[in-house]
Amino acid sequence: MLVDHHTEILITAEQIRQRTRELAQEISGEYEGKDLHLICVLKGGVVFLVDLMRELTVPHSVDFMATSSYGSSTESSGVVRILKDLDEPIAGRNVLIVEDIIDTGHTLDYLTRILRERNPSSLRICTLLDKRERREVDIPVDYVGFDIANKFVYGYGLDLDQLYRNLPFVAVFKPGPYGT
Repeated sequence: MLVDHHTEILITAEQIRQRTRELAQEISGEYEGKDLHLICVLKGGVVFLVDLMRELTVPHSVDFMATSSYGSSTESSGVVRILKDLDEPIAGRNVLIVEDIIDTGHTLDYLTRILRERNPSSLRICTLLDKRERREVDIPVDYVGFDIANKFVYGYGLDLDQLYRNLPFVAVFKPGPYGT
């Protein structure tokens, strides 16, 4: 586990558990008696998705999409590519996109435009983390775990150069004096 002088714990595992429970209660209440289809944006969203699913009290199905806008950089390139598309049609379904983090909004803007063309009954968004101050595209977010400042974060599904997704908390990387 990476906990050293380059790490600041921003959101603890207990805070994540509690907020995920609260979000699941709200979502369950709003989708009671309705068809709920979760779409997880891989890879980062999978840890949040699994914990959210465990807390939901309504039946739901799940599918996955994978996108890329970062490459190996810590800054979004602004160019979104779909790496994996859905396995099932979503026409007539109540779709909830489950994201790990919303930054500039370009990825979700692109995804929501594509998904709306597939005629879901409804399309909403749930994110663990929201960096509103970085938003370049106005995206309506229905369920937000935590609003965070414009810092590079990792852990709890989010990676630092494809590593540390397994951390049970969300951390902020603080570069050392030599950029390490």
